[in-house]
Amino acid sequence: MRRYSMTMTMSAVCVAVLLLGLPLGGAWIVSALRSAGSGDRVTIIGTVILTVLVLTGTALTAASVVASRVSRRISAPLIYLAAEAEQLGSGQVRPRLRSSGIEEIDLVQAELVRSAERVAGRIAAERQFASDASHQLRTPLTSLSLRLEEIELLADDEEMRNEARACIEQVERLTGVVEDLLKVSRRTGGGTTEALHLGEVFAQQRDEWGPAFEAAGRALVLRDDVDRPVLATPGSLAQELATVIENSLRYGAGATSVKVRSAKGGHGVFIDVADEGDGVEEEIAPHVFERHVSGHGSTGVGLALAKDLVEADGGKIELSQRSPAIFSV
Repeated sequence: MRRYSMTMTMSAVCVAVLLLGLPLGGAWIVSALRSAGSGDRVTIIGTVILTVLVLTGTALTAASVVASRVSRRISAPLIYLAAEAEQLGSGQVRPRLRSSGIEEIDLVQAELVRSAERVAGRIAAERQFASDASHQLRTPLTSLSLRLEEIELLADDEEMRNEARACIEQVERLTGVVEDLLKVSRRTGGGTTEALHLGEVFAQQRDEWGPAFEAAGRALVLRDDVDRPVLATPGSLAQELATVIENSLRYGAGATSVKVRSAKGGHGVFIDVADEGDGVEEEIAPHVFERHVSGHGSTGVGLALAKDLVEADGGKIELSQRSPAIFSV
């Protein structure tokens, strides 16, 4: 009974050590040890050590729980903030705002939204300008094309007819560029994507470009061995492929092949457009997708527009091999 009473007393002393401080509690322990026998002293020391360890473990556990809750409260808003910044970087200029309840993080979110609104305004102004300019150019280009066709039909001189025909081709090319600009100004940044079967897209390209390749004495092969639906905007994907196929027809040689292969991991596909020509000149290869860059005297806009259309759907286009040229979408 005396030993049990001594143990309970020492437990109370240990709590006092933690709550009241070492000097006061330590004095109690020293006094108890002096008044106890040798056997009780071991029990007292063991009880003190065990009690201190238990209370220390309890304090550490409580601190860990509190720290974990606080870290989650801070980290979750930061994760949302990073996601909003990523949306802004990928072209979604109106990220969704989530109030975190933490003043500093909410201030950063508010500034991010204001920046997104400014970017949206600038993009809208640029699109409006492109749309207005395209509309203003279409009418005079159409009239000019009609006049040139009339000159070609009525001219008696063969050389004059050839010049008129060449001018018509230039006007048609410029009209195509204007139409592409108008399409870019109207697009909404990938909001019209849908599941497409590449076989159907390839059939349309074969109907459009097959006769031109036959007239040039060249083969056009379109093959989809993967046979997997893809997410893309139908008109944009057709325009992208048409641009690369047309470049191959104009500047390439031999057979042109359009083939599909699976991306690593199976979460996408590559569409490779290749021919047997000399390829892209080494000095312009790194800049082939930049506007007004061309090695053949063309406008240098087609591939730049194709790049914009591909990226608007969340994909990319690249020159994966310079010679012979292979463009991969």
